[in-house]
Amino acid sequence: MTTEPPARKKVARVQIGARMEKNLVKVLKALAEYLDLSLGDLLEGVVLHTFEGKAPFTAQTRRHIGRLKSVYGLTLTAEDSHRLTEENDARR
Repeated sequence: MTTEPPARKKVARVQIGARMEKNLVKVLKALAEYLDLSLGDLLEGVVLHTFEGKAPFTAQTRRHIGRLKSVYGLTLTAEDSHRLTEENDARR
């Protein structure tokens, strides 16, 4: 017995102008390449999983993310997420 894959949903996508920490972007781009996804598809999946309280990655993918973080020098953690400032931010 074969099961049908879930039906694809059509969506309207928009371009966004988002700024992110450069090493984080390097890891995300490399991860998207590893998973054979576009960067946008990766980010959509991460956000949709997070909105439902679900982990977006398998243990194997998380290990690969750890290697990519090391390669690209990403040391930021979730705890840092609301405490970041720009290098040229005069408010520091």
